[in-house]
Amino acid sequence: MTTILSIQSSVAYGHVGNSAATFPLMRRGIEVWPVYTVHFSNNTSYSAWRGPTLSATDVLDVVRGIDDRGVLGRCDAVLSGYQGGEETGSAVLQAVELVRSRNPNVVYCCDPVMGDVDRGVYVRPSIPKFMTTKVVPAAQVITPNQFELGLLTGMPTSTTTEVLTAARTARDLGPRTVLVTSVEDENAPAEMSMIMVDGDGAWQVTTPKLAQTFTGAGDLTAAVFLGGLLTARDPVRALADTAAIAYGVLSITAASGERELQLVAAQDTIAAPARTFDPVRLT
Repeated sequence: MTTILSIQSSVAYGHVGNSAATFPLMRRGIEVWPVYTVHFSNNTSYSAWRGPTLSATDVLDVVRGIDDRGVLGRCDAVLSGYQGGEETGSAVLQAVELVRSRNPNVVYCCDPVMGDVDRGVYVRPSIPKFMTTKVVPAAQVITPNQFELGLLTGMPTSTTTEVLTAARTARDLGPRTVLVTSVEDENAPAEMSMIMVDGDGAWQVTTPKLAQTFTGAGDLTAAVFLGGLLTARDPVRALADTAAIAYGVLSITAASGERELQLVAAQDTIAAPARTFDPVRLT
């Protein structure tokens, strides 16, 4: 069975981080070992939240405890999201190396969570450089949003052409696959797209743009894309499936009038999306 070690935040109410990644992956037949970096009452886009932040030592200790069971060699991939600080980021990298020592073929997928267009940068000022110089070079797959791609590369990302150029530059940092999520082209305001660049070329998949944005959508997208890469063994199919699932979940959430992702209501869509979108080769 395909297995992912997912090191991310967790919330009791709503769905972000591991709370957005674990259920969709399991619904698609993938085993998940969640390791929490924080456990909050709700996500931090609200005016207040409560709960503990785990230390970097605690995070790594949980992974070592899994290793004590002698099962880390079964792990096919490590997924990381919001890291908060360099200490946690370093613990994630140590965890990746530990898993890699047990399974040399493990894939590390980093969602370099740093900010977005609406909120700007919401991590420590030192994190973008840490991501660029330490974390991203260690990853085989990264899934930045359009804003984060600009932070990683220092390049403009306002149009599809600019995103494509910046994504190629991001590959030069080390990852073999770059998925840019939630791409809005100023020349196509009614559309939303994802752009994937790897060693074989570049593809874009476009969906209608919804009126709302939802916290946790990027976490869902990164998890589903990684799962697709592992199970389909076809990056273009993984891209198409990811767009279909993300659009389906967000559409159901928008129709519900709720603020949080409606993963349970959308579970059939996660397993088998009713609406599909065909990727278009860009290069």
